[in-house]
Amino acid sequence: MGVATASLVLLAAAVLGGLAIGPTPIGTGRILGDALSHLGLGHGTLSPLQSTIIWQLRAPRLVLGLLSGAMLAVAGGSYQGVFRNPLADPYLLGVAAGAGLGATFAIVRAGAEATPSWTPLLAFAGALAAVGATWLLGGRARHAAGSSLILAGVAVSSLLTSAQTFLQQSSTSSIARVYIWLLGSLASASWHSVFIVLPYVVVSVLICLSAARALDVMSVGEDESRSLGLPVRRVRLLVIAASSLGTAAVVSVAGLIGFVGIIVPHLVRLLVGTSYRRILPISVVGGAAFLVLCDTIARTALAPSELPIGVVTALVGAPVFVLVLNLRRRAR
Repeated sequence: MGVATASLVLLAAAVLGGLAIGPTPIGTGRILGDALSHLGLGHGTLSPLQSTIIWQLRAPRLVLGLLSGAMLAVAGGSYQGVFRNPLADPYLLGVAAGAGLGATFAIVRAGAEATPSWTPLLAFAGALAAVGATWLLGGRARHAAGSSLILAGVAVSSLLTSAQTFLQQSSTSSIARVYIWLLGSLASASWHSVFIVLPYVVVSVLICLSAARALDVMSVGEDESRSLGLPVRRVRLLVIAASSLGTAAVVSVAGLIGFVGIIVPHLVRLLVGTSYRRILPISVVGGAAFLVLCDTIARTALAPSELPIGVVTALVGAPVFVLVLNLRRRAR
């Protein structure tokens, strides 16, 4: 079985598991039968309560997990290609720090009240502002190297993280809610949040996939790529903009979910080689499956309580990352 086929099988298993597994287990056969009934094939096989659980609670959470995992994985792979840095991830240029500052500001302003509905909007704006500042600092020069952008991203992230910490300390009553958001969660997923994120993710993923051939050329070096006629700066700007926009949209509704953008492209690269024309499409499928599986663990491991999904991705991702690094070291 090829890697692409195996990733599709894993995705199908993750989707069925995400719908069937939970405090109220529901058989996959009944779920598939009910899904067919919505298409006019057969009769509904779920009770009204079960139908509500599947289509109003688990399904939007599942779809948001698929979109988030696919976006974070393809963004990580694209960042690694454009910066020629295997440790690059979707949060490299300040997306996490900017989104965290925006969300923290919203939560602190709300005080003892519930997390405001406009938190995602501020998180999204903060993420885009952070990436814009990073580009202004490190990417304006005509032949700016990827390393200058990375350094600018580190500086912007440090500044924004300091501001976020200051806000947290100024309102200790909101610290718990801020940390829950920072660790990531799909618990508040709804069809509304899915439709908000969907266009950003679809456009961003398509742009990253279309840039795969250019990333293969850039892997030989920036000077060599320019000598071959590739507009390196334009490609870098396009890939960074698409990856950052999609990541910011995901982070604004799901919080900060780590390791997906590093682990999945690394593992795919180990299995299929170094061509981004293979790495990126398989990363889309693998990232979606990985995050849905992690979310299933997050909401069932301590049921009826729920773990932040960022904790699960770290617990699963860190050992896998160590394993991948060891395998890469032995392969050299």
